[in-house]
Amino acid sequence: MNRLSLLSGSALVACVASMSVSACAQEVSSFDIPAGSLRDGLNAFATQSDQQILFSADMVEGLRTPGLRGRYRSQEALSRLLAGSSLGWTETRPGVFALRRRGGEPDLEAAVELDEVVVTGTLLRSAGAQASPVITLDRTDLDRRGFGTVAEALVDLPQNYAGSGTTRSLLAFSDPAGANSSAATGVNLRGLGPDATLTLVNGRRLAGTGSRGEFADVSALPSAAVERVDVLLDGASALYGSDAVAGVVNVILRRSFDGHETRVRAGAARGGGEDLMLSHITGRLWETGSALVSWEYQTTSALSSGDRAFTADGDLRPFGGSDRRAIFSAPGNILRYDAASASYVSAWAIRPGPDGVARSPSDFVAGASNLQSQVRGVDLLPDTERHSVYARVRQSVGERLDLSADLRFSQRDYGFDNSSAVTIFQVSAANPFFIPLAGETSQLIGYGFFGDLDTSRREGTSRSLGLTAGGTYDLGQGWSLDGYLAWAEERGESRTSGLLNSAFLNEALGNTADNPATTYSAARDGFFNPYGSGSANGPAVLEFIGSGYSEALDRSRAQSANLLMEGAPLRLAGGDLAVAVGLQVRRETLGSRLISFTGTAVPRLFDTPENGRTISAVFAEARLPLVGEENSRPGLRRLELSFAGRVEDYEDFGQTSNPKAGLVWSPYESLNLKASWGTSFRAPALTQLYDETLAAPTFVNRADGTSVLVLYRYGGNRDLEAETATTWTAGFDQALPGGGRLALSYFDTRFKDRIAQPVNENLTAALTDPALAPFVTLIDPGNSATDLALIRSYIDDPSYSYGGLFPATSYGAILDARWVNASQVRVRGLDAQIAYPLVFGDHTLGLEASASYLLDYDTRLTPTAASTSVLDRVGYPVSLRARMGGVWTAGDLSAGLHWNHVGGYGDASGRRIDAWNTADLQLVWSPSAMALQGVRLIAGVQNLFDDDPPFYDSPSGLGFDPGQADLLGRVFSLQLVKRW
Repeated sequence: MNRLSLLSGSALVACVASMSVSACAQEVSSFDIPAGSLRDGLNAFATQSDQQILFSADMVEGLRTPGLRGRYRSQEALSRLLAGSSLGWTETRPGVFALRRRGGEPDLEAAVELDEVVVTGTLLRSAGAQASPVITLDRTDLDRRGFGTVAEALVDLPQNYAGSGTTRSLLAFSDPAGANSSAATGVNLRGLGPDATLTLVNGRRLAGTGSRGEFADVSALPSAAVERVDVLLDGASALYGSDAVAGVVNVILRRSFDGHETRVRAGAARGGGEDLMLSHITGRLWETGSALVSWEYQTTSALSSGDRAFTADGDLRPFGGSDRRAIFSAPGNILRYDAASASYVSAWAIRPGPDGVARSPSDFVAGASNLQSQVRGVDLLPDTERHSVYARVRQSVGERLDLSADLRFSQRDYGFDNSSAVTIFQVSAANPFFIPLAGETSQLIGYGFFGDLDTSRREGTSRSLGLTAGGTYDLGQGWSLDGYLAWAEERGESRTSGLLNSAFLNEALGNTADNPATTYSAARDGFFNPYGSGSANGPAVLEFIGSGYSEALDRSRAQSANLLMEGAPLRLAGGDLAVAVGLQVRRETLGSRLISFTGTAVPRLFDTPENGRTISAVFAEARLPLVGEENSRPGLRRLELSFAGRVEDYEDFGQTSNPKAGLVWSPYESLNLKASWGTSFRAPALTQLYDETLAAPTFVNRADGTSVLVLYRYGGNRDLEAETATTWTAGFDQALPGGGRLALSYFDTRFKDRIAQPVNENLTAALTDPALAPFVTLIDPGNSATDLALIRSYIDDPSYSYGGLFPATSYGAILDARWVNASQVRVRGLDAQIAYPLVFGDHTLGLEASASYLLDYDTRLTPTAASTSVLDRVGYPVSLRARMGGVWTAGDLSAGLHWNHVGGYGDASGRRIDAWNTADLQLVWSPSAMALQGVRLIAGVQNLFDDDPPFYDSPSGLGFDPGQADLLGRVFSLQLVKRW
C-alpha cells in the first residue's frame, strides 16, 4: 500500500511512474492519441508519457480532445490535449499533473488541497510500472458494468469464482465451505477460496465475517462512495501478510468531495429480485482540509425457487435430468433398511383417501414411493434492506503534517425462506392413528413437513464497522512517516424459526411420555397423525412440534497499529533507490453463541468463549532502477528490480516469513515486460484452531459393501500450521498506437498445506480410499481391551450426546475429521486485457475485452494421494471466462454492448454442462445543456436475450450451478445521477 500526497478530490485515473523524479519534468515522449473523448485521451497521455494525471470524472464528462501525434514534452502535450476546453493543469510535483478549471481560482476539488491516495501492490511512493498485474475499475467502469453494487461487479470478474462465499451459493445449498452464516458476499480469486483473497478498504483490513471469520463481506461497502477498485492478481503476503494468496482486492473510497451528488437506481427481473438503491454524498473543501459524508440505502426483494421452472419442484426430468425428489414427503412412506445400498427405501407408499387421511392398510401401496422436493418453496435470493454510511475528514497542520480519519458503517437486514423439515421417525401402537401391517408393533416413516409447517424462515442482521485515524509527516529530504490506528468489527445475528423440534415430535407421536416441562399433552391436545397428506393435524399439534428455532451470533474484530517510513536513501544510475520499512501490531478476536431449540424440551446454549491472538509484523520493500531515462539505450529503456519481505509472529502457531521479487524491463517506451516471484500464506482461522473437538456416531461402508458403525471426531486442531503458497507471474503490457493498450500475464500458484477436512470431504470412501488411511483407526473393542478402553474414553465423555445409543463393542473404526494441514492445489493460467479506441469524426468507439483462461487446476486431497484435475468440473472454476464489447460515444450520448462468456464444463458423472453466453446493453445520457448540468441518466439491460443458465442436474434438485451462473434472467435497470 502506498500513500501519495495528491490533490484534493481528484481520482487517480492512471498512475505510471517516471524513471526518476528529477528527469520526468523534462522528458520528451512520442504521442499517438486520436481525437475523441477527453477522458480516454488523458488515459492515453498517462500511459504514453509515464506520468500521473489526476482529475475527477465529472470534470471531463462530455468533453473532447483534438488528439495529439508527435514528440513533445509532457507539459506541452497536455496543453495541446486540453486545447479548446475550459481546463488547465497544475504540476503539483515533478511528474504529477492535476487538472483545474481556467479562470479565477483553481477548482478546489481538482487542484488545491493535498490529500493521499492508495496505490495497491506496493508500499512505495514512486509508482512505476509494477511487476504484478493489477486490474483497475474506476467509477465510470463500475457504472458501465450495470450492477447496483461493487460486490456484484467483483463477483462477475472473469478471475473470480462465485461457488463459495456468496449469497447465491449459500441459498442454493452448494457452498462447500459452510461458513457463510451472515449471507455475505466474498471475493474468491482463482477459486482458491474466499479466505485466500485479501480484501482491503483504503488499504486497511476488514474484520472477517461468517462463523469462522475468515473472509471479508464486500456487500457491506457503500457502493456510491467507491472511487475505484484495484484487483492485484498475484500473491502479496510479503506486503500485506496473511490471506493474500490468490490476490488482493483493494476498494478505494472517495477521499474528498466538494458539493453534493445524489443517485437513484431501480432494477427488476422476472418474478422477483427487485432492487432499489438511493444514495447521497456531500462534501466540502477548504484551504487546508476536506470533509465528506456519504449515505446509501438499498432494498431488494426475494426470488423463490418457484419463480423458475428449473428450480420449482425437484423433478428435473423435463430438462433432461433426474428426478431429485426424495421419499421424505407428505403423504409419507413406510421405510425399510436396504443393506445392499446401506440406506432406507420405501416399502409402502401412504396414499390417503379423498379427505387427505389414510385409515387402513388398503391406503398403502407396496413397493411404491411418494416423492417430494427437499427445496420446494425456498428462496434463492433473499430480501434485504441495507443502510451504509461513510465519512472522512482531513486536515493539514502546518506544512508537514497531514491528519485524517474515516468511519465506515453498514447494517444489512436479510431474510429468506429456508427448506422445510424432513425426517425419519418411529410410530407405534402408542399413537392412536397407528396402522399396523402384518402384526407390526412399530413402523419407520419417512416424512416431509412442507404441508404441515411450510418452510422455515431465517432472518438476520449483519453489521460492519470500521474506524481509522492517522497521519503523514514529511520528514524532509524526500522521507516521510505514515502511521495509523485501525479498528474493525463484523457482527452477525440470525434467527431461524419454524423448525421442527424432534423431542416435541416424539411426544406428539406418543413415543415418549408427556413432558411436565411443557404445557402440551398429547392425550388432551392431540397426537400427531403421520398418515396424512399435510393437512391431517390441527393447529395445536403443529404449533407444538413446529416451535423449534435456532439463534446464532458471530462477532469478529480486528485492531491494528501501523507505522511506515519511506524515502530515497541514495541515487542509482537509473534513478532514486526507493525504500520503505514498516511495523504492524494486529489483534484478531472471534466469538460465537448458538441457542438451539430443535431437539430438547428447553433451549440449549452453546457459547464459544472469545478466542484471540496478537500478530506482530516487520516488513520492507525496495525498488532499484538500474536503467532509466538518463542511462537508457536502444532495447533497454528501463530496467527495475523490486524486493519485498515480511516477517510475522503469531502468538498461537508461530512465525512465518515471505519474500517477493519483481522485474520490469522496457525494451522501448511503450512496452513493459514483467515478472514476479513470491511466497504467501494464510493463517488458520481461530475456529479451526480452537473449536472444541466433538464426536458422533455414523455408518460407513467397508470395501465389501457392508456397513460399519464408526466414531466420527470433528472440531478444531491446535497443531495446525499456516497454509503456504508460491506464485510466479510473467507478462507484458503494451501501449498501442492510437491510445490502445494490450496486457497479457501468466500465473502459476502452488498452494500447499491447505487446511481441510479430508474425511468430511469424502466420508463415503473413508474406509476404502488408501489416501484417507492416516485419518482412520480400525478397532475391535469386542475382542481387544485396549480398543474397548479407547472407544469408551470417547463415548463416556460428557460432551458425547450419543453414549447410550450404541454399545461400545459395536464400533469398528474411529475417523479423525478434524481440521488438518493436508491438501495441495496448483493453478496455472493466463489473463488478458485489451482496449482500443476507434475515432470516426465526432464519434468514438472504444473496444475492450478481458479474459481469464486456466490451463490447470489440480488438487491433491492428502500429501499421499494422487493429483487430480478438477478444472471444468462443478464446484471448481472453468477454463475460460471472458467479457468483450464496446462503448460508442457521440456528443451527450453513449451506448455500450458487451458479451459475457462462461465456458462449458462437466458434472461429477462427466455429463456436459453447456457454455453460457449473455449480452449486456447500456445507454448513457449526459446532457450538456446548462439547465441539465450535472445530470447523468443510465439505462441498462443485463442478459439482454433472457438466457436461462445452462442446465445442471444438481443433486439438490435446483437445475443450475450458482458458481457459474445466476438465475435472474433479463434484468432492467435505470439510474439517475445528479451532481449539485
